[in-house]
Order: sequence, then C-alpha cells, then structure tokens
Amino acid sequence: MTADDIQELFSVFGVVAVRRMFGGAGIYADGTMFGLVADGVIYLKADERNAPAFERENLPPFTYETKDGKRGVMSYRRMPERLYDDPDELATWARDALTAAQRSGVRAVRKRATKVAGKKAVSKKGVAKRGTAKTSSVKRSNVRGRTSNRHVNK
Repeated sequence: MTADDIQELFSVFGVVAVRRMFGGAGIYADGTMFGLVADGVIYLKADERNAPAFERENLPPFTYETKDGKRGVMSYRRMPERLYDDPDELATWARDALTAAQRSGVRAVRKRATKVAGKKAVSKKGVAKRGTAKTSSVKRSNVRGRTSNRHVNK
C-alpha cells in the first residue's frame, strides 16, 4: 500500500499525510498522528471512548516485538476490513481516531526550521530566503537540551 493509496482511501475524511516511520508509516491529519500502517494493515488510534467499537468487532491492537523479545502493545487497533470499500464509514472511524489522538495529548508534528549551508533556514514549506522583511524568533534546542532563540526569515 503506497502513500498515494492511503491518501486516496482517506479522501472522504480529508487530507492526510503519510510519513514513513520504523517499518511502516504514520497517518496524520493536521499534524496529529491518528493511524499507522504496518505490513499493509491500517490501525487507527483508540482510547476508552472509541475502543468499544473495535472490541465489538474483535479488532486486535497493534503489537510489536521489543529488542528484548517481549511484545509491546500500542493504543492503535486494526481497522475493519469493510472500511477499505466504504469511504463514508471510514471517514467516521477516522474522525473518531483523530479525536482520540487529540484527547490523548499526542503532540502535533511541528514544522521546524533547520540551518542549511548557504541558506538561513529550510522548512517543510520551502526555503526561507535571506533579506526578507519578516523575521520571527524560533526556539531551537542544542545537543545538551538547552534552548536558544534564533531569528529565522519567513
């Protein structure tokens, strides 16, 4: 399953971003991860409010093997198979998963500026050019965990 396939699958729900992580991918809406893909299977975020829907359908949680051979369990549950063919119902489940992710305090992915040789900064939106009038203070952390303010062109 490609990122384009996932974006098309969730198109009724809205725009999603798919970002590679570990052996699979995360599914994000508005910077919040509400789903993941592992071995071609989609899992949606679950919490105490939407977990009963997954339990009624006997949908297992996402599990993984830790370095020491134990099984780790995450708060993502397998998406019902029928949703692959029902975009309207998928949109409902995706909204519930996004709300669960927001309730759990999953942090949104922040667009961060990084210094690049010859340029002031690069962000996910593009290259910030030198000499522009707008600047803002961006907190950046160094290796030791201290923060400093740097001015970055927008």
